[in-house]
Amino acid sequence: MGMEYIYAAMLLHKAGKPINERNLTQVLTVAGVNADPVRVKALVAALEEIDIEGAIQSATLVATPAIAPTPTTSTPTVSAKKEEEEKKRKEEEEREREEVALEGLSALFG
Repeated sequence: MGMEYIYAAMLLHKAGKPINERNLTQVLTVAGVNADPVRVKALVAALEEIDIEGAIQSATLVATPAIAPTPTTSTPTVSAKKEEEEKKRKEEEEREREEVALEGLSALFG
């Protein structure tokens, strides 16, 4: 499925309009895209099961780089280093879980 279909659906979502076959086809047509009715129907059906706002927030969290805290002293203690490593490990695990969720979402639009 072309990204233009997904962009059209996101535009409708952002505008607070229902994402249905008629609206999606209209947006694509105005944008100069020859809308394929089969693709439009498939996307509308796939999006019925998706929390679009939640998916956007998840994508934003994954795309935002983690900012490491600045140490308050010039030489952090061993326990502070361990805490920082543990925090980084947990952030990485969370990022990996979000990436897996986004891969599942992107498979719907693939």
